[in-house]
Amino acid sequence: MVDHTPKAQNFIERIPEGDDRARRVCDACGFVDYENPKVIVGSVAAWGDKVLLCRRAIEPRLGFWTLPAGYLEQHESAADGALREAWEEARARLEVDQLLAVYSIPRISQIQLIYRARLITDDVSAGPESQEVGLFSRAEIPWETLAFPSVHWALGHYYELLGVANFAPRCNPPQETAVDGFE
Repeated sequence: MVDHTPKAQNFIERIPEGDDRARRVCDACGFVDYENPKVIVGSVAAWGDKVLLCRRAIEPRLGFWTLPAGYLEQHESAADGALREAWEEARARLEVDQLLAVYSIPRISQIQLIYRARLITDDVSAGPESQEVGLFSRAEIPWETLAFPSVHWALGHYYELLGVANFAPRCNPPQETAVDGFE
């Protein structure tokens, strides 16, 4: 297989013809190296009246609790990515129900797709990016030590829609657009 990607030393920062912002452009061939937002996929996964949370073993927010979530991989559907992340972080097997929310975090160039899901079994354990995992009732959730605002939003949206079969995906609360997200 021949690599047709321009070499790093050929890139310069300039505004391509017909564009409105500076981008990395190959000076030799004109290839534009677009930098686009990262897509994060995850889930609020339930077992009965409890939800799955993971205590982060990595920065950012080491030691804080989060949902199983992470970067979408190349050639992977968003739902499959959420399933993979649940396995990687909590050794959890899920069944995705439906898209719960789409969060836009422009300050860190992220789009987060969070699914509502059911655990197939309550047999969960920490993966390499988690210090520990647990199943928490609403009253047991460590609200003060949740890693990111979007985790609060997703849990709030999950509980808002508990028992609702079909719904439109939720989004950022109106006043919340520039906050930290998943890493």
